Amino acid sequence: MFVQQLVNGLMLGGAYALVAIGYTLIFGVLNLLHLAHGEVFMVGAYLGLVLALAGFPLWVALLGAMAGAALLGVIVERVAFRPVRHRGSHVTPLMTTIAIGLILQHAVVKIFGPDQVAFPNVMAVRQFELGPVTISSLQLVILGTSLGLMALLNLFLNRTRLGLAIRATAENPTVAGLLGVNVTLAIIVTFAVASALAGAAGVLLAWNFTAVSPFFGVKIGLKGLAIMLLGGLGNVTGAMVGGLIVGVVEVLSVAYLESSYRDAFAFAVMILILLVRPTGLFGSRTSAG
Repeated sequence: MFVQQLVNGLMLGGAYALVAIGYTLIFGVLNLLHLAHGEVFMVGAYLGLVLALAGFPLWVALLGAMAGAALLGVIVERVAFRPVRHRGSHVTPLMTTIAIGLILQHAVVKIFGPDQVAFPNVMAVRQFELGPVTISSLQLVILGTSLGLMALLNLFLNRTRLGLAIRATAENPTVAGLLGVNVTLAIIVTFAVASALAGAAGVLLAWNFTAVSPFFGVKIGLKGLAIMLLGGLGNVTGAMVGGLIVGVVEVLSVAYLESSYRDAFAFAVMILILLVRPTGLFGSRTSAG
């Protein structure tokens, strides 16, 4: 029973981690919070829904949602962050991103309506028996995709010129610029990558929960923000581990307590950890690493 729930929790936590990594990347580079990130996640879920309803396979829906979310992230950076990021105030970007989030939410309500929409089965789900543990093809795809994207992100940040430019910008944008790094490009790529990960998470979680709504991003966005705090501000590894922990805690709380307590229990564990270690599990960083 416990091992089964652990597997279920890792699957859910992998998708949560993708959202938290987006927050972490943007905070690590700009030292600012992107409060419309949950709505970018929600738009990604709807893009995947549209492609799935059109009959495209899962991988097309996933890549389409990632591309659309990445483009949306670049637009958000241009509209909500770039005009105000040099003004010396952390409050202004918070207000502009809240406004962008509300605009996106109401735009989706206008197009799709305020009610939940069923997310279609984009592939046949099979069950695999591994001793006492039953794993579905849905869980394998979600967990495998989440871990694969995390691995690709790690390679990108540590092995590519753009990734190193992002890390340098996170350390000190002024010095990075003097050393020849295109800081503006690094910031744009950061938003594109963070938003693409959110779009992927949107499709995976909508598929897992079999539904999506215009308010889907509110709870998941708050959870991703809390996971970032849990792992450590600006720490990508912390966001990965924190997401897996929260997913496991949620599933265990549903299995052994009541489903209505899943969010309360998950947030309570986060609060307890932060009380013991205020900088998060892996410590706060200003670097995107």
